[in-house]
Amino acid sequence: MMPIYKKISGDRQLWVYTILLLLFSFWIVYSASSNLVNVYEKNSPLFFGIKHFIHVSIGLIIIFFTHKFNPKYFSHLSRLMMPFIILLLAFTLTRGITMGGANASRWIYIPGLGSLQPSTIAFVFLMMFSARFFGKNDLNQINFVDSLKKYWIWVFAVVGLILPANLSTAVLIFSMVVLISILAGYPFKDLFKIFGIGILGLLFIILILKAFPNRFSNRLDTWQSRIESYFDDVNQEDDTIRLDDKNYQRTQAKIAIAKGGLFGFRPGKSVQKNFLPQSVSDFIYAIIIEEYSLTGGLIILFVYLLLGLRMFFIAKKTKNRYYQLLVLAVGMPIVVQALSNMAVAVGLFPVTGQPLPLLSSGGTAIWMSCFAIGIILSVSRDTELKEQKDLEEFVSE
Repeated sequence: MMPIYKKISGDRQLWVYTILLLLFSFWIVYSASSNLVNVYEKNSPLFFGIKHFIHVSIGLIIIFFTHKFNPKYFSHLSRLMMPFIILLLAFTLTRGITMGGANASRWIYIPGLGSLQPSTIAFVFLMMFSARFFGKNDLNQINFVDSLKKYWIWVFAVVGLILPANLSTAVLIFSMVVLISILAGYPFKDLFKIFGIGILGLLFIILILKAFPNRFSNRLDTWQSRIESYFDDVNQEDDTIRLDDKNYQRTQAKIAIAKGGLFGFRPGKSVQKNFLPQSVSDFIYAIIIEEYSLTGGLIILFVYLLLGLRMFFIAKKTKNRYYQLLVLAVGMPIVVQALSNMAVAVGLFPVTGQPLPLLSSGGTAIWMSCFAIGIILSVSRDTELKEQKDLEEFVSE
């Protein structure tokens, strides 16, 4: 039987960085989940450890099978999936479920699979669709109205359906779309028009949510509270850590980081995991620093940066414009989301609710990150096969 490592292909370094993060996630999620035992009335953190193990195992299977596909098929897949994504987001907005006492309907329940977060699925497929549009069209030939009809209307639909229940994800998606459009060479004059339409659309959505506060899942009060608490915290004239309701999570994260210091509490010895409501997801980075010290936190940051650099290397290596944009479109959000999560944990950003990719618990987030990694490895594998073919043809001449 052929060893498993001989069955994998694509960029080896990307494989290593991804597997390292996934393996580390086992221990940190198991350690940080002890506070959830009472919340969800489970007998042991082992329940959450096993659940996370299943999620990661499925994620690795997704990477393996995805990286075996020819990357050209992802173009067709993204086009076919967009109408389904819109319907899924609309259903979630109107009929979705809440979890953990949140007032945001971000999830749907599927028998046999459990809860899924459609916005995470939409994020990856919209970025794939973006790579398709910018990679397949000559931007010097297509006018603004055509781009609005063929592409931007899909962007506004996805962002608009996600925004009421998940502002941070909507902002992140739109930011990544703008970034990939700039990298693709989309005209700035047209981009300013898009910004204008986006601002008008945002104001319209806010008015609708204000007019019908009980009709849709919306978080206007939460947005306002988080922004106000962030600036209140920034504008403090003393170093006192306030234990008010608005700053509760940020306060506990600061305490965790302060306790970690230069030496850490040692693996599994975190104290603040018992006080942080999102210790296994949104604020897992604070627990990492508490247990593994500031050095451990910097190592995790360094691994994500290496992951990003490797993605840029893979994009640069391929000569296909669509493949280049595909790698950047699905790869950049992983690194940006990781940096955003870390910035929230250390108090640089307001609370956003974004998980730490490949490390935080959560099936949908892990699976879609693994799907994105698989797409990048597919491009890398295709590039290697073409290089090998060119070499064989050169030798045979």
